[in-house]
Amino acid sequence: MPVDLYVGGSEHATLHLLYARFWHKVLFDAGLVSTKEPFQRLFHQGMIHNTSFKDARGKYHAPDAVEHRDATPLDPAKDNFARLSAATWYVRGTDDVVETKLDKMSKSRYNVVNPDDMAAEFGADAMRLYELFMGPLEDGVEWETAGVSGTRRFLDRVWRLLVDPETDGLIGKVSADAPTDNRDLERTLHAAIKKVTSAVGDLRFNTAIAEMMVFVNEATKASVVPREWFEKFVKVLSPFAPHLAEELWQRLGHSQSIAYEPWPAHDEAKLARDLMQIAVQVSGKLRGQIEIAPDAAEADILSAAQADAKVQQFIAGKPVKKAIYVKGRLVNLVV
Repeated sequence: MPVDLYVGGSEHATLHLLYARFWHKVLFDAGLVSTKEPFQRLFHQGMIHNTSFKDARGKYHAPDAVEHRDATPLDPAKDNFARLSAATWYVRGTDDVVETKLDKMSKSRYNVVNPDDMAAEFGADAMRLYELFMGPLEDGVEWETAGVSGTRRFLDRVWRLLVDPETDGLIGKVSADAPTDNRDLERTLHAAIKKVTSAVGDLRFNTAIAEMMVFVNEATKASVVPREWFEKFVKVLSPFAPHLAEELWQRLGHSQSIAYEPWPAHDEAKLARDLMQIAVQVSGKLRGQIEIAPDAAEADILSAAQADAKVQQFIAGKPVKKAIYVKGRLVNLVV
């Protein structure tokens, strides 16, 4: 059977990837395997970059081996390239100027980040989540330690939905007895399940995390969260923050690992909005917005748009020469 997915940098195209494909084709020609190619899908991930310091002789220096003499406090191991490159840096204890560059992480350039240090300071889940949230997987991105603290804050918000950080006890916000009439929260949950499921399949992990953040924002605003809804969210979170998800799952009273739980399915009917918002333009310029039932007829939508008080101010009694409706999005009244 061929491998479902091969993830590797483009530099492997003439190394491991070529070698693996060659031997698989030999086996295919010998009738020992049934497929011509060993991998069903190939994906080249982008590289993570970080600031490096190089002197005039081409030698790289570690962050703790350089210094700057500006008044602005800077940390060469943590601040981003934009901040660091604005200062003049020297080999520590000398007047030898070093150049700041944004390079691919490499031990030889002394610009790697120690995962153990990040896990010790922010937690393994926060680091894992940050790496998945940095941007599209195929893009080259800059490492920013401040981003890890951002994902840690998000995970803390998730924790506080269930647990009081002061007492370490359950706060009662998540309850099996909570009413299930919060349509906005329910809609956001099912939208998150749907979009995360799709995004994971497409390796768009940053998009998946963004959707989970939307749900947490909505859940934070709610006075109570139905336990069933929160458990579905924890299942969706678990591949991204497995340690936190396991702890939450246990706090919810489950003895078996969340890893054995089935992936939740979204309900398309729960995604429907009670009212949809339609932007209204007058001669191409945004002048108002109306709310109307999603199944409203086009004629009713156009009538509501023309009757809106704000829109009326800009029509000013002029006849509408043409009314254009873009389904579910906007109305443009040409006067």
